[in-house]
Amino acid sequence: MQEGIRHTFPKSEKLTGKTRIENLLAKGKRAGAGCLRYCWRINEENECNRLLVSVPKKYFKRAVKRNLLKRRIRESWRLQKHLLNSSCVEVLFTYSTKEVMEYALIYEAVNQAIKRINKSLPQEDMGK
Repeated sequence: MQEGIRHTFPKSEKLTGKTRIENLLAKGKRAGAGCLRYCWRINEENECNRLLVSVPKKYFKRAVKRNLLKRRIRESWRLQKHLLNSSCVEVLFTYSTKEVMEYALIYEAVNQAIKRINKSLPQEDMGK
């Protein structure tokens, strides 16, 4: 583990609230990476990055599998969120495959998503 980087995922970094989620879905940019689809947007009123994870019941009827996949996505985000160049991004990850993928594949998909978000960020956010 690198010095100075805290790999935590506190409650303040979880995206909650109906209006915030509706704003993200209405105004956010969408893309896909591996087994994930994601929607993201910059929100100036936030002081930290926020994440929401969704695994559809349509694909996984058992809550055990849905919870396993959500845990894997959150863990991948927690370990890589420091790679994001902005501190005010809201992200929604939606699992989009019918198979339960291994952790390494989910980790790589989250990494791809973060890299693509970094490329799409405005240049003035890069210095933060």
